[in-house]
This record gives sequence, C-alpha cells and structure tokens, in this order.
Amino acid sequence: MTIILKNKETLILEDFKFQCSVGKNGITKNKLEGDKKTPKGIFEIGNLYYRKDRLKKPNTKLKCIGIKKNMGWCDNPKDKNSYNKLIKINKKQKFEKLFRLDSKYDLLIPILYNTKNIIPNKGSAIFIHLTKNYKSTNGCIALKKTDFLILLKLIKKNTKIRIN
Repeated sequence: MTIILKNKETLILEDFKFQCSVGKNGITKNKLEGDKKTPKGIFEIGNLYYRKDRLKKPNTKLKCIGIKKNMGWCDNPKDKNSYNKLIKINKKQKFEKLFRLDSKYDLLIPILYNTKNIIPNKGSAIFIHLTKNYKSTNGCIALKKTDFLILLKLIKKNTKIRIN
C-alpha cells in the first residue's frame, strides 16, 4: 500500500483523494535542512504520535505513541547522535517541539526520510501532520484532521509514501 503525493495539493490512497499542503518551496530531490522543501522519493512511514490530552487514541493499525511535554525531534545537523531523531528535549539541543500550543502536531506521522545512514544537513523532522488552512509547510505534508483520521484507518506500518 502506497500513499501517493500526486501534486503539491493532492494525496491519494486507493480510492481516496485528500487535499494537502507541502513545503513552501516545493518538492526536491536535493533536500537541505531549512530549505522549506518536501523531499522527493519513496519512503517508509513511522509510528503515529498523538496528543492524548486532546484526542482519544485514533483507529489505526500503526503503533500509537502519546506525545509528552518533553518530546522533541532534533533538527540540529551538528548533533551527530540525535539529528533527525525523537529526543527527550533539553536546553542544549536544537529541536522541533512536538507538544505544541497549536494543534498542528496533535496527530503526526514521521516520514522516514534521512533516518537510516543519516546525513547531516539533508533534512529532518519531515512529518505528515495537521493543518487548518492548507498553508505551505517547512517541508512536511499537512492534512485536515478529518482526512488524517480517514488515512489512519487505511494505512499499516508497512505503508509507504511516494512523493513525486
């Protein structure tokens, strides 16, 4: 099963088409940290992270992990041990905070881009996450909550995403 990003605003899975948004500067084969581009390619997806204080556990075959206040995703290319990984946040590290005031990360699935044989500066924290207005992202793919919940019912841990 493969989720397909058909163009910059349509995500397709089987018979379902979802409106989405991508990186502000489009899609690229040569992703760099901070370029606001969505990486092109075929990638595996990770576990579902969700805000237990805001949502009940979604109906999905993915492993579900509640987001805690101390969770972050390291986006510092100089941090060789933690770059592009889930971390317990501390003041010494640069990170993307997962427990946010807005609802953007109430549901998120990491796209497993640059997660094996990690290359510093090739991009980090690429997620499928929520949006309310389809504003462009910093490189992620964003969906409305209702569409995200439908997607969760359909996908499995071996589902891939193809970003064209």
